[in-house]
Amino acid sequence: MMSKRSAYIWGISILCFVVLMIVTPALPQSQEYHDFADQRTFLGIPNMLNVVSNFPFLIVGLIGLVLCHHGNYFRLSLQGELWGWTCFFVGVAAVAFGSSYYHLKPNDATLVWDRLPMTVAFTSIVAIFIIERVDEKRGTISIIPLMMVGIISILYWWCFDDLRPYAVVQFVPLLAIPAMAILMPPMYTHSTYWLWAAGFYLLAKVEEAEDKPIYGWTHHIVSGHTLKHLCAAMVPVFLALMLAKREIEPQRQSLLTIWKVSWRRVKESRSNGERQEYNYAEVRTTEA
Repeated sequence: MMSKRSAYIWGISILCFVVLMIVTPALPQSQEYHDFADQRTFLGIPNMLNVVSNFPFLIVGLIGLVLCHHGNYFRLSLQGELWGWTCFFVGVAAVAFGSSYYHLKPNDATLVWDRLPMTVAFTSIVAIFIIERVDEKRGTISIIPLMMVGIISILYWWCFDDLRPYAVVQFVPLLAIPAMAILMPPMYTHSTYWLWAAGFYLLAKVEEAEDKPIYGWTHHIVSGHTLKHLCAAMVPVFLALMLAKREIEPQRQSLLTIWKVSWRRVKESRSNGERQEYNYAEVRTTEA
């Protein structure tokens, strides 16, 4: 049975989404999006750098899958974690194929196959966070529904040329995951890796937006979109490193609490240092 609190949260979320869909206009896919700065053809491959820069996703995704299942290298103790991380690394590996296919011939039809695996990865991460920070059972149950919501948002865009649901699916995790990483006590150590991953993803979005200016700044060597692929591939790299290094957190404290304690110690250290300097200066004055 769903708790009353969970029912309220879901009810408010659905209500906010319905209001958003009512009060905002449809958001069609701009055709300028497909006009990338670097359209050079090498070795017979159109848009080659934007195509081959997806290769790291395949490598990281496959390595992550192997380490999840071969000898349980990541020490995933919960069944929901294993399913969640498996879906994540499958999505990451599939990005290499979907995004490469799209960049060979950029248009709305091929863009669908670029966005589908990315959405699987996004929604899997949200489910993993719920497992680790809120409740294992709820997080495990949410894996499939969250992925379905993501897939439906893409199908809605494809059918009605309206990106609003997809924008919610893409950008809510970008805000929610760093907030949860900072405010909610973790089950494991090395939580700061989540923030590194979020930082690289944010940098990738900036590079995507500045595709043509970056291409000009680098004298047509590399475009912002190519760099975006490489930076985005660093997200699963940092998460894989976190999985390899982390251990069960004996004292579950949020990053915010840890930062507050550290800042208090710094202030006390400064205060003690200033007090010692004052006492030393007072002694020197007395001796004089």
